[in-house]
Amino acid sequence: MQTVEVDVRQVPPPQRHPLIFSTFDRLAPGQTMVLVNDHDPKPLYYQLSFERSGQFEWEYLEQGPEVWRVAIRRK
Repeated sequence: MQTVEVDVRQVPPPQRHPLIFSTFDRLAPGQTMVLVNDHDPKPLYYQLSFERSGQFEWEYLEQGPEVWRVAIRRK
């Protein structure tokens, strides 16, 4: 299954979460998106946990200091 990479480092901050959520919502069950960001996306984790509870798995692939990469898999 294809992994989708979403690099939001050049995306204006107000557009980042809507882009990430719309990408996540298009994932098939079992499909993974890799989020690339310039800071720890922990607030996104909490938002996903609230709005998509039980629908995803979260795994850090790289944790800074300049680049964070997170695999977000749709259950």
